[in-house]
Amino acid sequence: MKKTVIGITGGIGSGKSAILEAFAALGVPAYDCDGRTKDLYREDKALASEVVQLLGTEVLGADGSLNTRKMAARLFGDRTLLEKLESVVHPAVAADFLRWAATQPSDIVILESAILLEKPFFDKFADYVITVSAPEEVRVKRATKRDGATREQILRRMANQWTDAQREAKADMTIITDDTTAYLPRILELIENLKQNKNGNRS
Repeated sequence: MKKTVIGITGGIGSGKSAILEAFAALGVPAYDCDGRTKDLYREDKALASEVVQLLGTEVLGADGSLNTRKMAARLFGDRTLLEKLESVVHPAVAADFLRWAATQPSDIVILESAILLEKPFFDKFADYVITVSAPEEVRVKRATKRDGATREQILRRMANQWTDAQREAKADMTIITDDTTAYLPRILELIENLKQNKNGNRS
């Protein structure tokens, strides 16, 4: 059975986790791209080897596994090197997602990625895309509390991501998580509509 894939994206502190929890409560499973990428660095020896060949042994930790902090430092400011890494990592993540999706009992699954719309490689897997958004101050408050970072650090990270307007221009739906707007009815309506339209094709 072909799965209908809902892509969920959004910037730091946007509230994606709350939306994923709502979908999970309704029986819709989610694939976390960031989390699974880190898992694949440990589990997929061939992938890890390719990454080391590209970035060098300095990105390895004391235990011989890939260290994501060292990888980030190695990639800092080098967009060409980042693109080369993505050309290796993204296909591995995509293959893992497809394997995972095939094992799910639900005919609707979620592909969650902060860069879903920024990277066409992942966008092509989604039949329907939701971008999650929140006012800037709400996002900063959430992120500083969650990450233990300063306001300035969070603002710098936000500046390196797409804006809400950029995501909204390419998404099929925007969900606001400002702690006052009710989003569950919209999620319920979307699931019902997708179930009625098994193809789930984006317009």
